Amino acid sequence: MEEAARRLSIGRTTMYALIRDGAVQTVPIGRSRRVPVQALSDYLAQRMQSRPINAVA
Repeated sequence: MEEAARRLSIGRTTMYALIRDGAVQTVPIGRSRRVPVQALSDYLAQRMQSRPINAVA
């Protein structure tokens, strides 16, 4: 989870909130959960589509 948060440049708490809310999908592996790179790409693509075209970062 920490690496996924780092890739999105967000905090760990925010990453866990995104996962809890279902915005970012995870995959169970054994007793842990992992965030696939594709899940991060999907989340970012969704955010880009919902963002107004003239918005400034």
